[in-house]
Amino acid sequence: MNTIYREMTPLTQNDCFMLFKRDKADFDFPLHYHEEFELNFIENAAGAKRIIGDHTDVIDDIELVLVGSNLPHGWFNHQCASRDIHEVTIQFHRDLFDHQMLQRNQLSFIRTLLERAGQGILFSRETARQLKPRIEALVSKNGFESVLELFSILHDLSTSRQMRTLANSSFTSETPSYNSRRIEKAFEYMLKNYNKDISLASVAKVVNMPEVSFSRFIRKRTGKTFVDSLNEIRLGHASRMLIDTTHTIAEVAYKCGFNNLSYFNRIFRKKNGCTPREFRGNYSGTRVFV
Repeated sequence: MNTIYREMTPLTQNDCFMLFKRDKADFDFPLHYHEEFELNFIENAAGAKRIIGDHTDVIDDIELVLVGSNLPHGWFNHQCASRDIHEVTIQFHRDLFDHQMLQRNQLSFIRTLLERAGQGILFSRETARQLKPRIEALVSKNGFESVLELFSILHDLSTSRQMRTLANSSFTSETPSYNSRRIEKAFEYMLKNYNKDISLASVAKVVNMPEVSFSRFIRKRTGKTFVDSLNEIRLGHASRMLIDTTHTIAEVAYKCGFNNLSYFNRIFRKKNGCTPREFRGNYSGTRVFV
């Protein structure tokens, strides 16, 4: 299986952020990742394919996406007929905001935004349109004024409505926090034993709760059922295995705890919008630089 290209961005430690603004005829950059966060605004590229982690989608004519540190991502021509693609890319260091600074109450929304960016965040069309002039104008600003404007844009993004995370949480190395020791303990158990036979009863026992109570509790805390939560963990590992190994689809399914291949194929397609075979092709079919 090919290796995803690791991009070494020209952003130096003496910089706060870097902005690229360009018009182009197509997408020609390979699937890649880098340590820096990336805010990407794209216009006039309806029909192009976006890959963020293990999530694949066909984009509309305008979109705004925030990609977290070391999360594989890329945009590809696919069905895009436009030859007038407009793109603005902003990259900033993962430590642009000091950890202690992010603990302040006034930055709580930005802290949550950066945490969620580990899975990639798609903002609404309305948000993309509203922030387009400010993102475009950043190229004409400089110095402290430009840094303040970037902070302001990130804050407005953090409070915007209808943002959506893209990749499975288990695809990334980030562990979600639900402000509940019991939920965290349940997820620790599922993450450790995802390739084994796990039942609601076994997880409820781990957190010392009756099955019915735990079933209600996990849904209230996470917004997902126990089965959906477990499947998401397994699908994240399956996605990684499809990219990083040459195991057959059936082998990947069984190694990730799915004992029924047709069920695995069905929920994988429902979650990712493509079959496991098509998903693997999205990655292996992309030219890679070493």
